[in-house]
Amino acid sequence: MPTLHWTPPKHPRPQGRALVMASRLEVRSRRDVPRFFLKSLAAWRQVRSARGALGASLIAQPLKGVFWTLSAWEDRATLYGYAKAEPHRGIMTGLRSTVRRSTFTYWELPVEELPLDWADAKKRLAEQEHEQSADADG
Repeated sequence: MPTLHWTPPKHPRPQGRALVMASRLEVRSRRDVPRFFLKSLAAWRQVRSARGALGASLIAQPLKGVFWTLSAWEDRATLYGYAKAEPHRGIMTGLRSTVRRSTFTYWELPVEELPLDWADAKKRLAEQEHEQSADADG
């Protein structure tokens, strides 16, 4: 499983809170995996220089067609600024049709708790998926 370990693009503020975003993206077909992976790397590289980014990590499970992202941001505005900037915006628009299922979750924590723990992020994503399933069923 290729993993891009936690990379802090810049030193976090010594005080304050970070907004964390975790995602799990599942592609529709294994044929989509190579393109999705390459585009994910481009978006990850963008995080490294994005204003307000405090760190990021990516896990790719190409044989399962699953990609996990984990990032921390100074605030919601900087996260949204990154999401709307190129190349991320174009990448996500172009890959939207290849995604079968996606889950996103957000939380805050003290900056001092960075870098983030993947076990906690995956637990939070599983809880979010469960909530989404319950909402869809009921």
